Amino acid sequence: MAHTESPALVRALFTDDDVVLSAVKTLRDKGHSISEVYSPFPIHGLDKAMGLKETRLAIASFIYGLIGLTVAILITWYMMNSNWAQDIGGKPSMSWGKNMPSFVPTMFELTVFFAAHLMVWTYFIVNKLYPGAEAQNPDPRTTDDHFMIEMPAGKGVIPALKAAGAIEIIEA
Repeated sequence: MAHTESPALVRALFTDDDVVLSAVKTLRDKGHSISEVYSPFPIHGLDKAMGLKETRLAIASFIYGLIGLTVAILITWYMMNSNWAQDIGGKPSMSWGKNMPSFVPTMFELTVFFAAHLMVWTYFIVNKLYPGAEAQNPDPRTTDDHFMIEMPAGKGVIPALKAAGAIEIIEA
């Protein structure tokens, strides 16, 4: 007798974000695990409904800002005190600390610059959106007007998805 393997994943398509959010909550309440939800736009509350952990992006942004502030302090010290010390407007050049208030705009701008730009690169790397990365979206309709729940196949998954309002179910 031939043994047929069951599909490893089940993908369900939806056309409404509210229905997807409700489906995720219902499926999780019934004990099903959800691997991923694909959506053309962010759905408020979906991360909590899926049971995802809090993001650490704020910590990364803070660290990137500190790197920018450090670079700004080093640049202003090097340029104004070490490399080409000049007496500008009667300000002594031998002490960075005494001149620091005039460098506040530079320090602020470099802090924001580093935080913003490094966060963009972090986003690209975390989401595998760099050149050569393999596409992760299994259905191009989810970039336009459809939503997809991807979950491991198991007992009762397909009837639960149908009851939750799926318009199409794909076994992969």
